[in-house]
Amino acid sequence: MLVDKPAGMTSHDVVQRVRRMLGIRAAGHTGTLDPFATGLLIVLVGRATRLARFVEVQPKTYLATARLGIRTDTDDLTGQVIGTAQPTGMVSPSRLSDALAGFSGTYLQRPPQYSAKHVAGERSHQKARRGEMVELADVSVTVHRIELIEYRPPDLTFRVEVSAGTYIRAMARDLGDLLEVGAHLTRLRREAVGSLRVEDAVTLDELTPAALLPPADVLRDLPTVHLDEAARQAVVHGRAVVDSGAGALWAGGRRGSGEEVALLASGELVAVARADGGWLRPAVVLETP
Repeated sequence: MLVDKPAGMTSHDVVQRVRRMLGIRAAGHTGTLDPFATGLLIVLVGRATRLARFVEVQPKTYLATARLGIRTDTDDLTGQVIGTAQPTGMVSPSRLSDALAGFSGTYLQRPPQYSAKHVAGERSHQKARRGEMVELADVSVTVHRIELIEYRPPDLTFRVEVSAGTYIRAMARDLGDLLEVGAHLTRLRREAVGSLRVEDAVTLDELTPAALLPPADVLRDLPTVHLDEAARQAVVHGRAVVDSGAGALWAGGRRGSGEEVALLASGELVAVARADGGWLRPAVVLETP
């Protein structure tokens, strides 16, 4: 289910609404949005919750607004101000554009202190709220594209497509540091996860069983192989099948080892498999024998 999360709710709150609406317990989301953030939240239900790991790794697109000149301890508008700098009008549009462009590519990012990262078995934000500041290890992230949408000092709005695990509020913080004025995130909207877009999501008022999508729709970014009945029977029993789609890929006729493939039969998702030397070995099987 694709949900357009409103501001003021946690991602868990949305999942709870879905559980109550459907009368089920097996439901979960595939990527947390902070309470102040809005936009696309993918909620998986029933056996489809096992697909979370394949969705979480997809790149994500955000529309973000940051305010220059003010630093906060959470790197967003919910935190306490820890520093100010004036005047932010000295940051020219050309300098700002150049600074944003510098984030393109792969680099090491320091997660926010107030984050869901685990430190010694506890989430970083829990330690931070007790006043325990910890050194979080830098994480490799990739910015696939970034563009300045609007600049009205001290606020700037930018669109960015990033790899999984990238913190946009950390980008705002680092942008402010780069410009030597400080900054924090004031608005964040997730517009897409892979090819899944918020325009196709439902609001909380539109949550009904009719909003449920077939599991195959959530994995539309994976390559697919269509199974005949013999192959389907093998897969639902956990057995590997020949990669019938590999021959069309390239002269070698083999996918890269470990590549994930959605296996369909009669248009329905049967399993997700990993390529292995011309074979497809089921990793997650949704259909029962």
